[in-house]
Amino acid sequence: MRTWLITGCSSGMGAGIAKAVLAKGEQAVITARSAEKMKEICDKYPETALGIALDVCSQESIDAAFDAAVAKFGKIDVLVNNAGYGYRSSVEEGDKEAVYELFETNTFGPVELIKKVLPGMRERRSGAIINITSIAAVRSAVGSGYYAASKAALEYISEGLYKEVSPLGIKVMIVEPGAFRTSFYKENNLKGSEHKISDYAETAWTRDPKLGSHKINQLGDPDAIGNVLIELLDREDTPQRYVMGSDAYKAVSGALKNRIIEVEKYKDYSFRTDFKEGEGSTLNI
Repeated sequence: MRTWLITGCSSGMGAGIAKAVLAKGEQAVITARSAEKMKEICDKYPETALGIALDVCSQESIDAAFDAAVAKFGKIDVLVNNAGYGYRSSVEEGDKEAVYELFETNTFGPVELIKKVLPGMRERRSGAIINITSIAAVRSAVGSGYYAASKAALEYISEGLYKEVSPLGIKVMIVEPGAFRTSFYKENNLKGSEHKISDYAETAWTRDPKLGSHKINQLGDPDAIGNVLIELLDREDTPQRYVMGSDAYKAVSGALKNRIIEVEKYKDYSFRTDFKEGEGSTLNI
C-alpha cells in the first residue's frame, strides 16, 4: 500500500486528489495551512488518512509534517506538490516582498519537501514526485509574469530532477493544468499588487483580481484529477509532462507550435554566431 503526501488539500485539486487516493484504498497524508479544513476527509477515512497543518514557507513546519507522516505510516511513496496561489501584476508594478513570498510558496517550499522525501526514496529505489505547475509555465500572459516565473522555475527544477533520479527508480511527473473550478480565482486567494501605473490599465489591470470578474465556470473538474494521476503514475511509461485539461492542451500545443515557428524563422541568425573554422578568432584577448 502506497502512502501519499499531498499539499494544498483544503479544497480544489488537492482535496480531489486526496479523495481519489483514499477511495483506492491507499494511505494519504493530507496537508493545508489549517488542519480543520481537512476534517471531513479524515473522518471518512480514519485509518488511512492523516490531516496535518503545513505551511510550505516554513522549514520547521515542513520538518514537523514529514516527521508526523513517517511516524504514522512509516514512509512516503508519492509526494504531490500542489499548494500554491496566483499573483497578478505587471512586472514593473510587482511588490518585492509579495513576489518573494510567491516564490517561497510556489517554488522553494516544494523543493524543500522534495529534499525531505528523496533520501527514503533513494534508499528504497522507488517512489514518485508529482509537481503541479501551470500552463503559465509554458506561456505567460499580461499581469502573470511573476506567477508564470514561479511555476516555470518549479517546472525546470523538476526536469533536472527527472534526469537525476530516474536511474534510481524514482518517477517525476510535471502536471500542467489549465483552468479548474477551484478557489484559485477568488479575490482572497488570487493576490495582486497595490501599486498601480496607469500605462498598464489596458493590459495588466484588466486581470486585476479586485475587478471580481472571475466566474467559477472553468472547464476543469478538480474531482476528476486524482484517478487520472493514479492511472498515469501506474503506467510504465509515466509521462515527464502531463498537460491537464482540454483548454491546457490547446494553450500548450499552440504556444509550442508558435515557438517552433519563431525558431525556424530566425534559424539563419542562429547559425551566424557559430565560430567559422579557419578564419581565426575575432576576439581581441
